[in-house]
Amino acid sequence: MKDFIQNEATRKVIFIGLAALSLTPLVSSPIALVLGFALAVFLGNPFEKHLHQYIHLLLQISIVGLGFGLKLDEALHAGKTGLMLTVVSIATVMLLGYVLGKVFKLERPLSYLLSAGTAICGGSAIAAVSPIIKPSTRQISLALAIVFTLNSIALFVYPAIGHLLNLSQEQFGLWCAVGIHDTSSVVGAASKYGDEALKIATTVKLARALWIIPISLITMFVFKSKDSKIKIPWFIGYFILAILLNTYFPFMDSFSTIITSVAKSGLNLTLFFIGSTLSLQTLKTIGFKPLLTAVLLWVTISIGSLLYIIH
Repeated sequence: MKDFIQNEATRKVIFIGLAALSLTPLVSSPIALVLGFALAVFLGNPFEKHLHQYIHLLLQISIVGLGFGLKLDEALHAGKTGLMLTVVSIATVMLLGYVLGKVFKLERPLSYLLSAGTAICGGSAIAAVSPIIKPSTRQISLALAIVFTLNSIALFVYPAIGHLLNLSQEQFGLWCAVGIHDTSSVVGAASKYGDEALKIATTVKLARALWIIPISLITMFVFKSKDSKIKIPWFIGYFILAILLNTYFPFMDSFSTIITSVAKSGLNLTLFFIGSTLSLQTLKTIGFKPLLTAVLLWVTISIGSLLYIIH
């Protein structure tokens, strides 16, 4: 039996089977993540070397698909609602990250990666500022491992707290967009809570992701790197285009439900892929001080934004 499971072809078949299962309504977003993680721990990921490039592409395509479930007035309202909270939370996290980095004597690039990842949009923000601050491969891997681990926890914790506090769909969607690092987990947690929460969370989170641009410019100044390039999240433009098509072209009403349904399935598959890249070996590389820094940043933004939204 052991030899059967360790066979490369068998592992690939099991991986493909679980990936296909993640596309069905039988599997929710958190369960898809757990399936991927369980696969990585017990069997190993036979496609790990090639998977990372597809994760970001599939996530972007899924998010654009979710745009077909929104109308322009809904998007504008959600963006306006979360603007002040976005500005204050990003500034607070970046400043607190700098202070904690000094207190715990973390390497400056690692501290900055954790701050940017927590403040804006997780792995996307880390990928955007990395070419500017030029961290080591180890520092990038460490920051990504910590962010993805906390994302995985948030996917389960946030909906549970939301129901416990009887948060409305609007409140929960806004809280997800501000408090959870990565867009994949934001959309996953919000979709589990409800359709209205999903619309608000997606819109506010993508508006928040645009802050990658000013943060990158500030990063160039702070790290005095004149030859660095800013990585702009162009897929957000396609998300806006999807909203405009759904708003001003009535014939899209016939297709929007199908497209958003497919997009949600794509998101589940994305989370399965993300889970399959998280192994125990990766988690063991996380040091105590970087993890404590990231947790303190996350707890601060989670509790602070929740209190702001409730009161």
